[in-house]
Amino acid sequence: MTHSPDSGSSLPAGYRTAPFAEDCAPRKLLRLFSAKWVTMILHALHLSGGGSRPGQLLRNLPGLSKKMMTQTLRDLEAKGLVSRHVMAEAPPVVEYRLTALGQCLIEPLEQLYGWGVEHAHILDRID
Repeated sequence: MTHSPDSGSSLPAGYRTAPFAEDCAPRKLLRLFSAKWVTMILHALHLSGGGSRPGQLLRNLPGLSKKMMTQTLRDLEAKGLVSRHVMAEAPPVVEYRLTALGQCLIEPLEQLYGWGVEHAHILDRID
């Protein structure tokens, strides 16, 4: 059975054949999602209603160190995907929230996670 590059693809023609430019959209998305905790933090923020305190994120994501969480949140904040809110309380309370831009990534992320759940048996074979 021969598989043509464009059969069943909804991608524009420029993304169905190589070479793929370094600044193309799929590579930008893969660079963003390839950082170890990015997708899990975005997903956890989404599931908690769009925002969470750092301690709650740590409890929701076993294996995530405080240092890595802080680094990833700073990076996501610099990219405009999350915002940091400090509430004037004693002691100060910090909450991270998805921005509108960060919220735009939830749909493809949920689709990817959904595929992973549905095809866990495949992932188990290659893990």
